[in-house]
Amino acid sequence: MAARRNRHGRRRNRGRFGFLYKLLSALLIFAALLVGCVVFFRVNTVVVSGNSRYAEAEVIQSSGVEQGDNLFALNRYQISRQIYTQLPYVDEVSIHRKLPDTLLIQVTESYPVAALCAGGEYWLLDARCKLLERGDASLAQGKAEVLGLTPLAPAVGTPLAVDQSQQDKLASLKSLLSAIQARGMTGSVTAFIDLRSDNEIRFGYGADLTVVMPMNDDFTDRTYALKRALETMDERGVARTGTLDLTYGEGEARLLPERWLPASETAAETPEPSSTPETGLDTQGDTPT
Repeated sequence: MAARRNRHGRRRNRGRFGFLYKLLSALLIFAALLVGCVVFFRVNTVVVSGNSRYAEAEVIQSSGVEQGDNLFALNRYQISRQIYTQLPYVDEVSIHRKLPDTLLIQVTESYPVAALCAGGEYWLLDARCKLLERGDASLAQGKAEVLGLTPLAPAVGTPLAVDQSQQDKLASLKSLLSAIQARGMTGSVTAFIDLRSDNEIRFGYGADLTVVMPMNDDFTDRTYALKRALETMDERGVARTGTLDLTYGEGEARLLPERWLPASETAAETPEPSSTPETGLDTQGDTPT
């Protein structure tokens, strides 16, 4: 009986030591791999792609990455943030490692779509309302000027900030600009984007047209309606002049012969139809894309 208990005890001990041996082996292998990563995988080459406004050297310098840095110890979020804030025209940053010694930095650059005047200075905005650049009136030439927003402590490279009372209008502006950009129509938004009304956004489109949309709306659908209305006008040979009112339901659009233009510090109402009748336009069609 005693001999049997001793045999069972030895087997338990062998099993216990076997588990400890396996755990220790795994820890040693992990430590070896960790030491290998620290010693061998160091930055020797940084490759930048997607840049056109900024030179490769500028992107690398703003990243803070230096030759010899450990690839696995790099904080990719911090690198992206540094590039994003130091180079205002960078919209997105993607960081990847390519073993054994290469760091890949891919940037997507933004471009100005509108301008905002505050305190006699002009600020360029991208579609996400990031402040890209500051300058005088010449900086804003050819860009739609945003009316009805007052920036708080503006600084190049930061998102546009406004008072709480203007937050909804800022959100609507961002949604509108993003939808316009997604449809490839940004270059046609001209002269002004007027947010001074509580219920409507008005903006110049092309040389002689003003577009009116609801302030709080699904701008993906509304810009689709704009696209369809413009196509209908072109098919009918109707000139792109006047005021295109898209505030009606069911995708209805009406073209008013008189063009609304911002002329004072307070936004005027959309013009009433004159003796020339308004034109109804079909904005229905296939599912929006």
